[in-house]
Amino acid sequence: MSLLEHESWSPSLYFLLLLRLQIYYMKTTFSRTVQGCMGWGSWGHDLSASEMTQRINFCVEQGITTFDHADIYGDYSTEETYGKALSQAGINRETIQLISKCGIQYVGKARDNAIKHYQYDAEYIIWSAERSIKLLQAEYLDLFLLHRPSPLLQPEEVVKAIETLLDTGKIRAFGVSNFTPSQTRLLSKYVPVSVNQIEFSLTHFQPMLQGDLDMMISKDITPMAWSPLGSVFKEDSEQTKRIHTVLENLTKKYSATKDQLLLGWILKHPAMIHPVIGTSTESRIAQAVAAEHIALEETDWFALWVASQGHKVP
Repeated sequence: MSLLEHESWSPSLYFLLLLRLQIYYMKTTFSRTVQGCMGWGSWGHDLSASEMTQRINFCVEQGITTFDHADIYGDYSTEETYGKALSQAGINRETIQLISKCGIQYVGKARDNAIKHYQYDAEYIIWSAERSIKLLQAEYLDLFLLHRPSPLLQPEEVVKAIETLLDTGKIRAFGVSNFTPSQTRLLSKYVPVSVNQIEFSLTHFQPMLQGDLDMMISKDITPMAWSPLGSVFKEDSEQTKRIHTVLENLTKKYSATKDQLLLGWILKHPAMIHPVIGTSTESRIAQAVAAEHIALEETDWFALWVASQGHKVP
């Protein structure tokens, strides 16, 4: 019998306890800097299994123990290569944390999808988690996320799946990715959400103004930020020119690189955001970890934000 159907079960009490356990697990286990693995596969540098093994060991040596995946990365192929690499790395599974996501049905070579869409029925969520665990050669996932919100998502289906995955020990915590505050609150009524992985950077700071981070602080939800460097090195715009001007001055003051300062800007926010870095270059991985020790002065934090906005704060 499902917990939802048991007459003596208290949803609020059960999920409050489960939420607290997940929050404790998140805050005591995951490395502050998370290594994103999307670019490690065929959608990026297309690393071989042996090359991934080298990167895994390097990350762990630097203090990055959390690795972020999704089933669709590399057209559903990157997890398998990473799993082979992990099996060769000689690392104790309990010393690292693996994240994966599900829900996007991608149009590519691996699956016969006529259109890109989202799928979140209980059977599919469970199947996706089990598939990721098998491909990663991991035994369990430390964190399992719904990749993007679907207008057709039924919370009851998510509850069934996550209840099963938690009870069987196949996942240790549950969260979402790219969910708005209202979508997160809706799902949180039915199942505890411990993480929301969102796009956040100096050039994409809207979640700071639209209530995303405020809501996560109030609900003890851990934010993770993908694309934490934003468009600073990707675009040549008036915005990025202003940012580079401020960064130039601050690199001398803090003896830091520009990308370290961009990470330091994120790390200063009181929501305790975990940046998800995407690089596979060892020197940049090491620089990202070193950014954890940068303590931006408040005026410098605002100087960067003003440069990004193009106007002073109200």
